[in-house]
Amino acid sequence: MSHATHANAALTPRARLRLARLVVEQGWPIPRAAERYDVSWKTAKKWADRYRTEGAAGMADRSSRPHRQPNRTPQPVVRKIVHLRWKQRLGPVEIGDRLKMPSSTVHAVLVRCRLNRLSHIDRVTGEPIRRYEHEHPGDLLHMDVKKLGRVPDGGGWRYTGREQGWKNRSATAARTGAAKSKYSKPLIGTCFLHTVIDDHSRVAFVEARDDETKETAAQVLRNAVAWFAERGVSVQRVLTDNGGCYKSFLWRDTCADLGIVHKRTRPYRPQTNGKIERFHRTLVEGWAFKKFYNSESARLAALPAWVHQYNHHRPHSAIGKRSPISRLDNLAGHHS
Repeated sequence: MSHATHANAALTPRARLRLARLVVEQGWPIPRAAERYDVSWKTAKKWADRYRTEGAAGMADRSSRPHRQPNRTPQPVVRKIVHLRWKQRLGPVEIGDRLKMPSSTVHAVLVRCRLNRLSHIDRVTGEPIRRYEHEHPGDLLHMDVKKLGRVPDGGGWRYTGREQGWKNRSATAARTGAAKSKYSKPLIGTCFLHTVIDDHSRVAFVEARDDETKETAAQVLRNAVAWFAERGVSVQRVLTDNGGCYKSFLWRDTCADLGIVHKRTRPYRPQTNGKIERFHRTLVEGWAFKKFYNSESARLAALPAWVHQYNHHRPHSAIGKRSPISRLDNLAGHHS
C-alpha cells in the first residue's frame, strides 16, 4: 500500500487504517474514534466503511478526477492534433489555428499524449522516439569517427576572423607542403577522432588519429577494449555505421579475436547510433571549438583532460545527472 498522500489530508494512510480498525475490529463508537484522531465524525465513518468493503487497500488516496468529463476534447479531435504534431511538427498555436480551437487546449492534449516537446519525436519519421539502454556496462559499445579540420598555426578563422584565418591556413599549408599548387585551396589536413561510447554508462574513449583506415579502426577497437577491461568492463558487442573500415575482413577478424559481436546501423539512419552522434556534438562544443587554440597540437593536448572531465565530473542528463564513470563503480571486483 502506498503511503503517499495529498498535502491537505488530515490522516495518512497508516493512520486511516488504525482508525478504521478501532471502529470495525475493536468496536469503538464513531465519535470516540473521530475524537482520538482529531477528525470529523463524517471522516471517521468514511474510512471505517471503506475498510469494511475494501480492506487495507481502501486506505489509499483515490484520484479526484471526475467520473465523467463532458467538456473533454473529443477523441477524433485529439487524433487530428496528434497527426499534425507528428507529421508536420506544428506548435499549439498553429494547430489551434488550423482546427479553430484554443492553443491552450491543444497544449493540454499534447502534454497528455507526451508530445508537448519535439525532442520526444523523431525528426525523420515523426514517430515518438523509443529510447533504449543496455542493462550492463560492456553490453554494447558505440563506435564512430568524427572528422575535424586541423587548426592552422596562429589559430582558425572562428577566433581570428576569416582574413587572418585564411592567412594562417596558407602559411601552415606552405610549411607542411600540403597544398598541391599555389592556386589550390591551402590544405592543412584532417584530424580523425575515433570515438567509443559505452551504451549503459556513457563512458567515452577517444583517440585522435591521422586516418580512418581499417588498420587504424581495428587498433582503436583493441585499445578501447583493453581500456574498458582495466575498469572492470567486459565488452560483448560493438555497433558501428557502414563505413569502409568497419566492413573489412581485418575488422571482422579483430572482433572475432576479441570475442565481440559486431552490429551495424541501418543505412542512412544515424539515429540508430544516436548516443555517439550526441557525444560528438558535446565534444565539438565542449572541446574542439570551445576556446582559442593557436595550433592543432595545442588543441590535441587539451583532449585528454576534456575526456576525463566528461567521464568523471560532468553530470549527464540521460543517466540522472550523474557522471558516466559512476555507473562503473559498483562492478564486481572493481575495487578489489
